[in-house]
Amino acid sequence: MWRFIYMKSYMKKVAAVVAVAGVALSTAACSNSGNNATVASYKGGKITQQQYYDEMKKSQAGKSALANMIINRALEQQYGKYVSSKKVDKQYNNYKKQYGSQFSAVLQQNGMTASTFKQNLKTNLLSEAALKHIKKISKKQEQEAWKNYQPKVTVQHILVAKKSTAEDIIKQLKDGKSFKSLAKKYSLDTATKNKAGKLPAFDSTDNTLDSAFKTAAFKLKTGEVTESPVKSQSGYHVIKMISHPAKGKFADHKKAIDDEIYASMAQDQAVMKDVIATVLKKADVSIKDNDLKDVLSAYVSTGATK
Repeated sequence: MWRFIYMKSYMKKVAAVVAVAGVALSTAACSNSGNNATVASYKGGKITQQQYYDEMKKSQAGKSALANMIINRALEQQYGKYVSSKKVDKQYNNYKKQYGSQFSAVLQQNGMTASTFKQNLKTNLLSEAALKHIKKISKKQEQEAWKNYQPKVTVQHILVAKKSTAEDIIKQLKDGKSFKSLAKKYSLDTATKNKAGKLPAFDSTDNTLDSAFKTAAFKLKTGEVTESPVKSQSGYHVIKMISHPAKGKFADHKKAIDDEIYASMAQDQAVMKDVIATVLKKADVSIKDNDLKDVLSAYVSTGATK
């Protein structure tokens, strides 16, 4: 339950892209068939595809739509071979499993279908592939990430709505009550409350968990319980460390650390803007409509497109 909040924020981000993509499809339709074909009619008149196109290209939404179409197709052409349908389906099924019975409802709330959500997962994977090919990780970046890296830990948690309830649970634990019984009685996390509150193992590279939750968990030694409630977007947590292994050697965790660095870079707008600019330059984009010459100006200079 409590992971849904973080996935929902991702869903909202994806929904915005889907909305633009929808406009893009409409705009594309205008240019692919007869310019005088009728889009809509009313008493005494009609709206043709050419009229619709002329209005769309004046709007920011229309320009953004074209920019997204160009970027998506350039990414597909250059990095499509690195993103298989199997990889997209795997990520899609992971989200579906985590959302459970709420998955369809959340898609609908964000104006998406299974198909549009998959398309946007693919776009994200293409962007990640471009990032990894264009930006290389330095030894210094790895060294900095290693300083803060935490290996996979296993914890139990109890999620409640009120701080006072969490404080009472901590007191009961000190008085000898079992974590299992208290999780079953109090926890709002329906996925773990009947499993003694146990979560799947996670390390510091996990980006589905609240940062405050992870920080509090990593401070605990095996067998310890948080002394005070841990606040997250979901509520208040009481956390118990089941297993906190030693950090080990860098070589054993290099892939996880590099993935974490790339995940951080993917959140950096300046970095991703530079990545997309490189993709567009390689694509040798040519825009034929003078009114739309500046649609890629956020990434490349106007003179860079033909």
